[in-house]
Amino acid sequence: MLSFSWFSEAKAAEKLSELNLAETWSELTGYIKITPENVIKIFCPNPEFGQNVMTSLPMMVAEELDCDWKNVVVEMGTHDNVKFGAQFTGGSNSVRMYWKPLRAAGASARQMLIEAAAQTWAVPASEISTKAGVLSHKSGKSAKYGQMASKAATIAVPKDAKTKAVKDFTIISKSKKNAEGTKIVTGKPLFGLDYRVDGMLIAMIQHPPAFGMKLKSFNAAQALKMPGIKDVYSFKLYDEGFEQGGFDTRTFNELLVVVGNSTWEVMNARKKLSVQWEPAGDVKETMMGRGGKREVTIPGRLETTSKQFEMMAEFAKKPATQLRKDGDPEAAFKNAAQVIERTYNAPFLAHNTMEPMNFFAHVQADKALVAGPIQAPGWMEPTLSKILNLPADKIEIQMTRMGGGFGRRAYAQYVYEAARISQKVKAPVKLVYTREDDMTYGIYRPMYTATYRAALDANKNLIGFHVTGGGIPESPIHANRFPAGALDNYLADSWEIPSNITIGAFRAPRSNFNAAAEQSFLDEVAEAMGKDPIQLRLDLLKRAKANPVGKNNDYDADRYIGVLELLKEKSGWGKPENAGKKRGVAAYFCHASYAGHVVDMVIKNGEPYVEHVTSAVDCGVVINPDAARNMVEGAVVDGIGQSFYGALTHKDGAAEQNNFHNYRMIRHNEAPQKIDVHFVENEIDPTGLGEPPFPPVFGAVANALFKTTGKRYYNQPFSVEQPQS
Repeated sequence: MLSFSWFSEAKAAEKLSELNLAETWSELTGYIKITPENVIKIFCPNPEFGQNVMTSLPMMVAEELDCDWKNVVVEMGTHDNVKFGAQFTGGSNSVRMYWKPLRAAGASARQMLIEAAAQTWAVPASEISTKAGVLSHKSGKSAKYGQMASKAATIAVPKDAKTKAVKDFTIISKSKKNAEGTKIVTGKPLFGLDYRVDGMLIAMIQHPPAFGMKLKSFNAAQALKMPGIKDVYSFKLYDEGFEQGGFDTRTFNELLVVVGNSTWEVMNARKKLSVQWEPAGDVKETMMGRGGKREVTIPGRLETTSKQFEMMAEFAKKPATQLRKDGDPEAAFKNAAQVIERTYNAPFLAHNTMEPMNFFAHVQADKALVAGPIQAPGWMEPTLSKILNLPADKIEIQMTRMGGGFGRRAYAQYVYEAARISQKVKAPVKLVYTREDDMTYGIYRPMYTATYRAALDANKNLIGFHVTGGGIPESPIHANRFPAGALDNYLADSWEIPSNITIGAFRAPRSNFNAAAEQSFLDEVAEAMGKDPIQLRLDLLKRAKANPVGKNNDYDADRYIGVLELLKEKSGWGKPENAGKKRGVAAYFCHASYAGHVVDMVIKNGEPYVEHVTSAVDCGVVINPDAARNMVEGAVVDGIGQSFYGALTHKDGAAEQNNFHNYRMIRHNEAPQKIDVHFVENEIDPTGLGEPPFPPVFGAVANALFKTTGKRYYNQPFSVEQPQS
């Protein structure tokens, strides 16, 4: 018997009802169930936040199963890392991580169906073929998968089922509509904010008004008199000495919570709280994961953005930690005929997922159900088990669709908060953050700075390269990225400044800043050398391909070259008909993929406007072309908006922006009129796509700004920077 979960029952149940299907399914491998009426259910293992894995991952199963896609229904699997694997959406890993396992699952199920037919018809399995969900034998016998499913389910899962060659694909690389598209546009309850159960209470948290502050005391008398309010109390998220996991980041440990019947009642009651805050002082914490067990001291200062930039400028003058050194860069710079040096800066950025942070929990004495928008259930389960004092197998984790993620929902303090609250009030609870809560609560993209230096000889040859950078509270520097490996003399070093402002992964972590700085700088170097900017990049990459320096270069020069050449071709770069266009180019490698953009900019209503973008991407085999284009287009729009407007600042520890009225996002009329997306065609196993197109947008915009305004821009966001000559 199959029990539909709330967030998948809509379309699947409707389809089953229309077909008057029996409520029995035959399970073939952990990912596939088939009814006698030939409806095929494929479970998606990974959480969905808009990148369309609910379609692309089942497509990989369906391809190898050799079924008819129109008979497929898709359901989000619950958390089960034994059955479904890691179930992590992030790091552009979904397709890459499941490329082989999901295809193997489909191929195994197909083999089981063939074996079932062979036994039923008393013929050799080798004489049976499949096509679009139908089994056929040369004798003329045939059967739909549904007719053989129950027998196939009794056959042992083969371990060596052969998967198809790329040339034989009939579903993969063919565009399919979003499996949840109808549900989305008809308003079905897919998201965490939609989650409802009988008797559910609503909770909201009042956190300190500034980083570096903590709760001193509170008076809830007036709040408790408000309609619908059940409880007001303070609690500690982690007990004293708790060892945090790698993604257990949290901003404030002691929190004040209001619990009531409805969101409106809780919001109004929270306004009636009388709260006193005090300086937190330095805090020592024990961290696990991402580097092993270590003691960390969180500084207690109240930080201000202008002073943070001053602090970074001072740190940049001090000796840094050397990350990589090739040749003799010191001599190259000492003997250079010309040295180009530029410094780039970027502020904190808020994730601002369109669906505000929320989570549901129902914790009982012997079990717990938690449900909501999360990127990494497997990382959250161990901490939930510890803080609730429940065995992991007594905790059920359901994953709803996410209204955006971008890295924010990999950090689970909101999950643990909801669970703690439910455990305390002994009722099902949904924790809801307002936009203001989320934007002022931390888990930001860090602040960064980097200084790039290039040494040219008398003949304008590039003979040395040095990058040094740091940030609050982490450094952005990737030591082994391009142009490392393309130059005889190369140096990379790094530093960090601790902070109490909490940070986390933000779509292409570190790369989103590095690409902006590096690609802007390479354009200036090309200009000084008298070279076309694409040609400079190609020349360096051809050197890295033919005669690489060092062995730790983390990019494939050949794939990088392929993206630049495709970009040059499709954009008409250097063609006479485009001579009058104000264009900027950038290309970058991250998360195992390669992406580049040519940005065409004009002045519109007195302001720079990105009118047209040409994009080229090498992410290996493209699973669903329409969805892949959508992802690139989204990255382009997001990158343009972040580079022009993105900035979250602080004064005395308090965030100065708390909603969209003062945190500027790109508007519809500011998006490009056209984005042309092109993919390098190859048979390489799929690599990342959610993040790689995002970082080079920043550099392409900066370079187009120079062509449009005649000024170079070194500080993000560009809309508020004073350009430099």
